[in-house]
Amino acid sequence: MTKKITLFSIAILLSITSTFLYAQVVPTKNYKVAIFSPLYLDSAFDGTFYKYAKGVPKFTQPGFDFVQGAKIALDSLPLSKGTIKANVYDSKAELENISWLIKNGRLDSLDMIIGSVKDAELLQLATFAKQKNIPFISATSPSDGGITANPFFVMQNATLRAHCESIYSYIMQKHGTDKIYLCRQKGGQEDKIASYFKSINERDGMPLLAIETINFTDDYATLKDKLDSNRTSVIIGASLNDDFAKELVNASFDISKSYPLEVIGMPNWESFSELKTITLKEFPIVCTAAYYNPKTDIYSKKIQTAFNKKFKGNASEMVCKGFESVYVFVNLLTKYPNDFTSHLNDNGNKIVTDFNFKPVYLNKNNAIPDYFENKHVYLMKILNGKFVRAW
Repeated sequence: MTKKITLFSIAILLSITSTFLYAQVVPTKNYKVAIFSPLYLDSAFDGTFYKYAKGVPKFTQPGFDFVQGAKIALDSLPLSKGTIKANVYDSKAELENISWLIKNGRLDSLDMIIGSVKDAELLQLATFAKQKNIPFISATSPSDGGITANPFFVMQNATLRAHCESIYSYIMQKHGTDKIYLCRQKGGQEDKIASYFKSINERDGMPLLAIETINFTDDYATLKDKLDSNRTSVIIGASLNDDFAKELVNASFDISKSYPLEVIGMPNWESFSELKTITLKEFPIVCTAAYYNPKTDIYSKKIQTAFNKKFKGNASEMVCKGFESVYVFVNLLTKYPNDFTSHLNDNGNKIVTDFNFKPVYLNKNNAIPDYFENKHVYLMKILNGKFVRAW
C-alpha cells in the first residue's frame, strides 16, 4: 500500500488557499472529499506578505489545528480499496468563498463534505449537500443551524437540547425523589433552555418530575430560602453565562454545609476558569460535554506523536477532532458509499469519543429525518480545579 499526502505549512499558505491530500490504495474508485475550516487567510496576508511571521495568531489556530488533524488522519487511513482526494478550503475566504465555490462548480463532484464551520457557512454547505445527495459532516458546531428535512446532514457535536436531555436522564436516575430547582436569569438563551426542560419533562403531557423554576436578578443569597436542610436539592444552572454560573456556584458553595445539594451546569461551564479555583475545594460541579478525550487510547497517542514530530508541541483538542472526523467518516464512506448513514453507529467506529447517532424528527409526522445527531453526552465533574468524568 502506498500513500502520498501533502498539506500546507505556513510557507505554502503564502501562495495557495486550498490543497490536495491523497490517500491511495487499490485504484478502484476515487472518492473526493472537501474539508472546510476557518483559516482566515485573507486576514492573515497584507498583499503577498504574511502578517504573522512569528507564529499563527490565536484566532486562526483552531482552524489550522483541525486541518493538521485531518492530515494525520489521511496519513493513517487503513483503506482497502480506492483513493481519497481531499481538498482543504478556507471557510472564511473573502473571494473564493463557499458561495463562489458552489456557483463555479468547484464542489460538484464531491462524495463527502467535512466542515468545522458554523452559522452561514454551515447552512450553505448543508443546503448544497442536500441538493447533491452527499453526506455533510458538521464536525464541531453544536447548532443545527435551523436545518430541516436534510437526511444528508450529520452532526458530530450534540445540540444544547441533547445536553438538557442527558442532564434530565441523569437526574431521573440519581435524584428522582429529590427537590429539583431550575435556576436562571432573564434572556433568550435561558428561555430556550427552560423550554427544553419543560418539553422533556412533559413529553407525555404531564410532568414526570417536580421542577421548580427560580428566577434570579442580583440577590443569589436568597437561594437558601428555597432549600430544605433535611432533603437533597438539585440546582440546575440553566444559563450559558459565565457571570451567572459564578454567582450561582458561589451562593451554592456558601450554603452547601448546611443544605445538601448538587449543582449541575451547562456544557460550556467547564471552560469557566473561576469555577476551577481553590476557593471551591471539595465542592463538585456536574456539567455536560459532547467531547471527552483522556488521551490514553492508541489513536490519541498516534496523533500526539505525529503532531509533536512536526511542530514540537502538544496536539490540541481541535487537532484530535480533525483527526477523528476524517478518520471515522472517510473510512465509512469508502466502506458504505451507497448506505453511509445506516452505518454511523457500527461497532469499531470509535476513535477518541463515543458516538450515538440518531435521526432527528423535529416534526413527528415527517417521513424523513431532519438530520442525524450524535446524542452521546458525557456527564463530567469540575472538582478541585480538574475536569473529570462523573458518569
